Amino acid sequence: MLNRKPKPKRTTMSLNTQLIGFYTLVRKETVRIIRIWPQTILPSVITTTLYFLIFGQFIGNRIGSFDGYNYIEFIIPGLIMMPMITTSYTNVSSSFFSAKFQRNIEELLVSPLHNHLLIIGYLSGGIIRSIIVGTLVTIISMIFSPITFHNPLIVILCASLTSILFSIAGFINGIYARKFDDIAIIPTFLLTPLIYLGGVFYSIKILPPFWQSISLFNPILYLVNIFRYGCLGISDINITTALLIMIIIIGLLWTTILILIKKGIGIRT
Repeated sequence: MLNRKPKPKRTTMSLNTQLIGFYTLVRKETVRIIRIWPQTILPSVITTTLYFLIFGQFIGNRIGSFDGYNYIEFIIPGLIMMPMITTSYTNVSSSFFSAKFQRNIEELLVSPLHNHLLIIGYLSGGIIRSIIVGTLVTIISMIFSPITFHNPLIVILCASLTSILFSIAGFINGIYARKFDDIAIIPTFLLTPLIYLGGVFYSIKILPPFWQSISLFNPILYLVNIFRYGCLGISDINITTALLIMIIIIGLLWTTILILIKKGIGIRT
């Protein structure tokens, strides 16, 4: 009687507890985005619309075309990527840091929620916000120039990889941030320059050979070109190579997060 094995039902209850905790975290992140939509959704949409108007309509007519496409058609894929990158990054970094600052992250750490589900729960906010913004920007872009997707599957895959990659990067920023100013440092001094130098407004083919080689170290270049290929069928780099590089980077960053969470770096005091 004393050596009786635990009943399998206990494992089921543990799984249900995990799923309830995960659902609650995802719901919290989603409600947060929707509740304050004038801060989470509207600014990115308005800013990108101005890019369409200024660079596409006013300046684009003077520039001409790239690879057989009007300038506005050429930059639309990159302009859709821009807000998806920034919103996914800032959403996760600010949300996770707020949990640290308010000291409620400790409640999640002592809960039965598995680290994988904890991470995915926070990433879900960045991914959902990124997809919403990307969808709205895509709809608005059709006002300025019709989009005929060359490969819809590549478009969906690239949008998903972009949201996941920069949500993970934002999570790492949130872990290391010690004050609210630390959240703005990376987007301002690293992320923004990488976006503008990532082939959003130009093709790297027009650059000198040295700067073409330097540009290949910019991960955003690969994402922009993958998305541009999905929309227009043109790219400055090999799509298979670009997808492989993005998947490898995501895998490395995911492993980094797991190690940081397990060791409690930037979380435990």
